[in-house]
Amino acid sequence: MALDGMTLHLLLKELDAKLRGAKIEKIYQPTRDELVFSLRGKTGSHKLLMSVCASSPRVHITGHAPENPATPPMLCMLLRKLLVGGRLEDISQPSLERVAYFDFTGYNELGDRQNYRIAVEIMARHSNIILIDAGGKIIDSIKRIDADDSSVRLILPGMKYTLPPAHDKLDLLEQPPERIFDYLQKSETREPSKSLLSSLQGASPIVCREVAHLCGDSFSEKPNLILQLARLRDYLDKGDTPTMVCDPEGKPTDFSFMPISQYGGQYQNIVFPDYSALLDGFYAERDRLNRIKIKAADLYKTLQNARGRIARKLGYQHADLEKCASREELRIKGELLNASLHQIAKGQPFCELPNYYDGMKPLRITLDPRFSPAQNAQKYFKDYRKACKAEDILKELITAGERELEYIETVLFGLSGADTEQSIAEIRRELAEQGYVKAGRQSGKQPKKQAAGLPPFEYVSPDGFTILVGRNNRQNDTLTLKFARGKDIWLHVKGFPGAHTVIISHGADVPHRTVVKAAEIAAVHSRAKDSAQVPVDYTFVKNVKKPAGAKPGMVIYEGHKTLYVTPGMMYNESSVK
Repeated sequence: MALDGMTLHLLLKELDAKLRGAKIEKIYQPTRDELVFSLRGKTGSHKLLMSVCASSPRVHITGHAPENPATPPMLCMLLRKLLVGGRLEDISQPSLERVAYFDFTGYNELGDRQNYRIAVEIMARHSNIILIDAGGKIIDSIKRIDADDSSVRLILPGMKYTLPPAHDKLDLLEQPPERIFDYLQKSETREPSKSLLSSLQGASPIVCREVAHLCGDSFSEKPNLILQLARLRDYLDKGDTPTMVCDPEGKPTDFSFMPISQYGGQYQNIVFPDYSALLDGFYAERDRLNRIKIKAADLYKTLQNARGRIARKLGYQHADLEKCASREELRIKGELLNASLHQIAKGQPFCELPNYYDGMKPLRITLDPRFSPAQNAQKYFKDYRKACKAEDILKELITAGERELEYIETVLFGLSGADTEQSIAEIRRELAEQGYVKAGRQSGKQPKKQAAGLPPFEYVSPDGFTILVGRNNRQNDTLTLKFARGKDIWLHVKGFPGAHTVIISHGADVPHRTVVKAAEIAAVHSRAKDSAQVPVDYTFVKNVKKPAGAKPGMVIYEGHKTLYVTPGMMYNESSVK
């Protein structure tokens, strides 16, 4: 799943053909490990993504440019100052190393034209993007490497740029297959694919396994290995088979510049029109979700801590409530003492009295020797009244705690389904309003105007009715309480966190088939989406109310019916208005 030197060789040839001479219009740094260059050239406008994320380092043209932060990082501002308005003059690669050079003409601090180079090093967690001046000195980099990080190679401003240490491997583009065969015979590694991986420059594990597979997992037959190496070089020369490998479920598992047959018929090869489209298809969705996960990490932690704290508090309150269940015994002891004051002497540690509430069985009652019998009786009555009051208070606290726990579950569900940074921002604002997180501040600046919230999800039923689904609690409130009208139908999964779903009826009668489809959509937008026979309550919107002081998304309803459905496909999703 790594971008190897051979695939990079073909990718850079493709980028050079499309981007050479293109003008740099904008530069963004969406995350700490990514840069996006917006370029315009003879082939049109393109966005060039450079990523040194440890799990997916790469460089390619993308159609899925990440969302940009409101404030650009320092490196991004430096690149804008030096390169925006300049041109991309050349793209190259040293041999088949996993290093890409992008040569630009830009401007220095005085506004004079200057040459710059960006080196993109694709080496897993050691990947880096380095800005170099015309003299070969490092200006800055995404990751600065000092003596504490490495004793071999330092990446710091002002230092001379040098390539990463080279391995003793052969370049297939420069060495004949016979020379590679002889080299492999000297390898100490017995497994053919690993022997080839340690000997062939720029080859990835999947390519080495494929060559070994085609050779019958043996390199002893010289003609066969030479034939396969020649075929490998032919694929490397042509570069016309950008291939994604998908497992039996259709999930992308790897990619290469050649067809992959080592998995037999179980895995599928999908050929893309170019290498940028291949990498974009392979990485884009996974990286987007990873960025969202990072953005939401602090909210998850806050909510998980709040959920744990409330659950512990509820446990203590339930235990105290159980103790209050014995309050009647306190009242009975007080009454028995009052009825038998003449039989008890002051200073007794206890007494036994017939319990006329339990068939006159003797009941042992503990006494405080300091008090008179009447005072002991009053003490039992006082403890009884305290227990009654505590029970009422505990019931209120438990109800409030359970409601807050239910609210936190709905926010966690909304957070799990948030698929854009704007969705995360809306949930963050909601939690700030409820006091769970601090509202963001911009010191010394006027607060920026908040971006308009995302619209609800929108679907169209087979009968032509619009079905709207809230994205988060605040939108659920807006959709149900402000946008929907009395005869619109409101749906929600019973007993699970989920989104408010509304069928817009425009006063017309809604067919049962549409209600069933809306119930299936409501089930998909709930925590019960992986279950079968999910109960979904539905009623007219006019029957849905919000209690005073209730948290966002929390409502009560009456006059409802329940459907049992299996979550269905999200069919007929329309463009959001």
